[in-house]
Amino acid sequence: MANLLRAATWGLFSWRGYCSRGTQGRLSAGFVEALKAIVGSPHVSTAAVVREQHGHDESMHMCQPPDAVVWPQNVEQVSQLAALCYGQGVPIIPFGTGSGLEGGVCAVQGGVCVNLIRMGRILELNPEDFSVVVEPGVTRKALNTHLRDCGLWFPVDPGADASLCGMAATGASGTNSVRYGTMRDNVLNLEVVLPGGRQLHTAGRGRRFWEQRVFPGGSGAENPPARQEPQEPQVPSLGGEDPQRRALQPPPGFWPGGSQRQRSLVHRVTESWTGLKRLSRKSAAGYNLTGLFVGSEGTLGLITAATLRLHPVPEATVAATCAFPTVQAAVDSTVHILQAAVPVARIGTIVGHVGDGNFHCILLVDPEDPEELLRVQAFAEQLGRRALALHGTCTGEHGIGLGKRQLLLEEVGVVGMETMRQLKATLDPRGLMNPGKVL
Repeated sequence: MANLLRAATWGLFSWRGYCSRGTQGRLSAGFVEALKAIVGSPHVSTAAVVREQHGHDESMHMCQPPDAVVWPQNVEQVSQLAALCYGQGVPIIPFGTGSGLEGGVCAVQGGVCVNLIRMGRILELNPEDFSVVVEPGVTRKALNTHLRDCGLWFPVDPGADASLCGMAATGASGTNSVRYGTMRDNVLNLEVVLPGGRQLHTAGRGRRFWEQRVFPGGSGAENPPARQEPQEPQVPSLGGEDPQRRALQPPPGFWPGGSQRQRSLVHRVTESWTGLKRLSRKSAAGYNLTGLFVGSEGTLGLITAATLRLHPVPEATVAATCAFPTVQAAVDSTVHILQAAVPVARIGTIVGHVGDGNFHCILLVDPEDPEELLRVQAFAEQLGRRALALHGTCTGEHGIGLGKRQLLLEEVGVVGMETMRQLKATLDPRGLMNPGKVL
């Protein structure tokens, strides 16, 4: 429904007439040539139509194009681009699939848009550790297609086929969050290019949720043994009669009737689960840098790889459909639903993906009508404050971007905002990383 209504609005106006052009054309020819020297001429564009395409997302915020768009192919190029732009005082705006809803990609001060979609490799898959490492061009659907034969999936689903690193940058969630958590719960490590070009691994280089498995006769650094035919798993005894051990043993007759794939999957899942206490990494090493960058919306650095937690594919899924007597009735119902998060106990009769308190409001609006825009803005702010009054949040899954900065102040308070500004000033002292967003 949301995608249908969003799509219907694109034909109501022309983005070309809706774009701000006041800050464009500031890059020198020499600077553009320096960009081309890093990523190659085919991967740099200053064409108006390309810049306008990258100056907006799916929100109502005015299109504000960058001065140039670049498409790096690896983290080294991203690092060089960041160093060049930061050294010359040029703003840097990360771009994924453009499916955001808070104006997070608008180039409010011009600058260079770094489109990361061509970095689309799945770098490492670790089924035994339930983790995968992806580049920013990998989308949610592409990852799950890649995982379809290993019995695992990535369940965070914001609706759009967004890039996974973009989902991390906005702290996305979705209808599965009540069962599997949000991106904050499922991002294990991030590779981030900081302003100036330095590379940071937020949980340490190569670190993922599970520690390296120790193989017989080795220290854990060796490669795992060659794959063997799956056998019935034997849950190790922990001393005495263990109810968890009994629960994990397959029922009598399970293995003869199961397929080879089922046997392999259950063997792997059971083996990993039973080694949980031995393998899991319980770290108290300093600040949680991963949590700092999840939801930072590109204002602290460019995410160039993410290590994600995977989950076993469920045996079955159930969906409920709500029927409306008319299209008008369906549209009217969405007008009263807010993109916010409210504690479940205070929901009342409002509908949404109730389990995690998220609700979505879809308003059809003419962005070239200033009076209508003001009415919609006032309506959204009123609903946001209602959510805050119920001890909820002004944004359940799409971030702050341009539109909810005042509501963020009301949510976290003056001291909270000052602390965020101090963090921003430390990591981005020149204020060039996606300026104008969040703070």
